[in-house]
Amino acid sequence: MAEVSQQPIEQPTTFLPLSPVSHSPPQTPSETPVPSATQNVIQPALLSPGEQSPKTPIGLTHTAPSVKAAKIEQSAAAAIIDEKLSALVPQAAQIPESAATRLKRMVEETDDLIVCPGVYDGFSARIALQVGFQAMYMTGAGTTASRLGMADLGIAQLHDMREHAEMIANLDPNGAPLIADMDTGYGGPIMVANSVQQYIRAGVAGFHIEDQIQNKRCGHLAGKKVVSREEFYMRIRAAKAAKDRLHSDIVLIARTDANQMYGYDECVARLKVARELGADVGLLEGFKSKEEARRAVKDLEGWPLLLNSVENGASPLITTEEAKEMGFRIMIFSFASLAPAYTAIRNTFLRLKKEGIVGTAKDLTPKALFEVCGLSQSMEVDSSAGNDAFNIV
Repeated sequence: MAEVSQQPIEQPTTFLPLSPVSHSPPQTPSETPVPSATQNVIQPALLSPGEQSPKTPIGLTHTAPSVKAAKIEQSAAAAIIDEKLSALVPQAAQIPESAATRLKRMVEETDDLIVCPGVYDGFSARIALQVGFQAMYMTGAGTTASRLGMADLGIAQLHDMREHAEMIANLDPNGAPLIADMDTGYGGPIMVANSVQQYIRAGVAGFHIEDQIQNKRCGHLAGKKVVSREEFYMRIRAAKAAKDRLHSDIVLIARTDANQMYGYDECVARLKVARELGADVGLLEGFKSKEEARRAVKDLEGWPLLLNSVENGASPLITTEEAKEMGFRIMIFSFASLAPAYTAIRNTFLRLKKEGIVGTAKDLTPKALFEVCGLSQSMEVDSSAGNDAFNIV
């Protein structure tokens, strides 16, 4: 007997009667009834391969979920988003502040005198970090002497200063913030802006820019010359604009060396305009007396001032206690490491030449010196990566 093909029997479609046409006036949106939660809603069925979707009978409409159900779904979705955001917040909170932001907060939110020893290379900076200073200062004179072996006569240029500052600032990016000398900005407004951008990218926390001519010299040498007021202001404007473009908190310190050439009043006049142009801190280089230093704090009241201390330089010796009592907010010691290093190194070399020995203290071993330079941290980096090359040193 021949097999009978098993074809599905098509069921007749049942049509529901159409609702009678209503002659009542149209309802406004506010009067439109909301479907009840118990109203039947046609849900799409899962279809087998090759199966066609059934047609919706005429007169039967798909109704939207109830407002209550929609609100429940929205609340559930919002809860999931809040949970994910909450998980992200602790991670964001762990991101450390930049060195620039930390220095800015130290200046704005405390009354402390921020004492910055002058460092001239990586080793002197490591010692400052070991001792535990709040901040450090990279001296232009020290950089020129150590990096180039030359006197501070405007010889070091942007690449010298930026590379040196970047190395020092990143020995411990979360440690003491670094203020760096930027001399004159190394050119016109475009070059000043470029210098500021490079210092920001290098991780420098603050810098001072001055009004000496490009053929400049150390602030504690005689014969200094300064540019016109307007050229000085151009430098400050360019620096401030570059800082703002990069949305950086780097501390802009306006420095004037006009005291030697034009006198105290000219210095104050220049610094007042620099303050109006957006400089964060002022620096009057080369005070001629303690009374002049005290007067400057009063004449520029409400604006943080930095004091540069150079023992045996052009200014009188002012201690940290005196500077704090006067009202200074930052104090840098430009020759704090360079001068003692010269004395110690020279005496050692003289002894070596005369006696044939260096005379190093017995506890000052090579390993002890390397510990100052981060030996333990480097060993930890190596071992945590699974290497054992420096397990024993």
